[in-house]
Amino acid sequence: MKQDEDALDTWFSSWLWPMSVFDGVNNPENEEFKYYYPTNDLVTGPDILFFWVARMIISGYEYTGEAPFKNVYLTGLVRDKQRRKMSKSLGNSPDALKLISDYGADGVRVGLLLSSAAGNDLMFDEDLCKQGKSFVNKIWNAFRLIKGWEVTAEEKTQPEAAAKAIAWYKDKFQSVLVSIDSNFEKYRLSDSLMSIYKLVWDDFCSWLLEMVKPTYGESIDLKTFGEVIGLLEDNLRLLHPFIPFASEEIWQNITDRSSAEALIINTYPKQVDFNSQLLENFEIAKEIISGIRTIRKDKNISFKETIDLQIINNESVSTDFDCVIEKLGNIESLSYVKESPEGALSFRVKSNEYFVPLKGAVNLEEELSKLREELAYTEGFLKSVSKKLSNERFVANAPEQVVATERKKMEDAQAKIETLKAGISALS
Repeated sequence: MKQDEDALDTWFSSWLWPMSVFDGVNNPENEEFKYYYPTNDLVTGPDILFFWVARMIISGYEYTGEAPFKNVYLTGLVRDKQRRKMSKSLGNSPDALKLISDYGADGVRVGLLLSSAAGNDLMFDEDLCKQGKSFVNKIWNAFRLIKGWEVTAEEKTQPEAAAKAIAWYKDKFQSVLVSIDSNFEKYRLSDSLMSIYKLVWDDFCSWLLEMVKPTYGESIDLKTFGEVIGLLEDNLRLLHPFIPFASEEIWQNITDRSSAEALIINTYPKQVDFNSQLLENFEIAKEIISGIRTIRKDKNISFKETIDLQIINNESVSTDFDCVIEKLGNIESLSYVKESPEGALSFRVKSNEYFVPLKGAVNLEEELSKLREELAYTEGFLKSVSKKLSNERFVANAPEQVVATERKKMEDAQAKIETLKAGISALS
């Protein structure tokens, strides 16, 4: 047996890679080599830090006088459920082509990226790919919903709720963009994707589209439709590095575009100032809407049936999103009152009280029984927390954060007891 004289050891040939790709060893004046060498980032696993990374740096200095890259991003290793490194010899690697066939290339990418925090090993589970596929489907369904709306051809005023919703989402987008860009700079790709995931799934699909969509059987105004399409395109710009295929496909289906207008070469969103107070106001509005929906669900009040909402505004909460509350809560009449109305169910957000008159839709005796039962439980809970806080040894020795948490529990219980008593009094 004789070794081929023209063959290089695997790792020896690998450490010449930054230069050999563009024939930089033989021809260092090669224009492509001068353009691409040195580059910024190398992505690799920690297990070949010496075999490959260190040798590339050494050879770079030897042949060119400078390192081939500035940063090394070490990914985690993908392992099986027994924590074994995936390898050909063990035969424990999944069939990548089958995964792509089952879940789509984008679904596999998203599933793995969401679960691989910077530097940490990933225990591979096929369910991760299912989660990725579900997210890609969510984006497609949002696009289909928007494109399925009938757009009015005539001049039509933009609804106040739609205008408020779009203003909110633009600011929300910018606030999330700050964290996304910050995580990119720190190479925390999984965290960036998780921020985008929540933005698209929760804020865009679950909230914005619900706020702007036209009433069943009606058309949407041209201004709102155009702005929603613009927001969808901004989302696709964020999604493209993680979901390149579906995002490009949707981008091309929004309108006829040339190859020069492809998403892959489009401009990434830029940060601009945003109104943080508007975001805080909407978070309160979300709690109010959730409170209304909880009452409807608990009392079996159909979401198609309109209800009234009366508010005691003790904390002077902004009324910016009242129009949104009316739409998403299917409120017939929203009013501000000074005293608790009789015969109404109530809930509290911050120190403000919200009342839904029953209109005979609920069994009063049954509701009173539930409220009294909940009051007894809450009073018992308050008693146990108060007992703990009256223990001087606990207050003196427990961590400050633990004591603060217990005090917050006591305050919340006291506020809830007041609300429950008011509710019982109103129904009695």
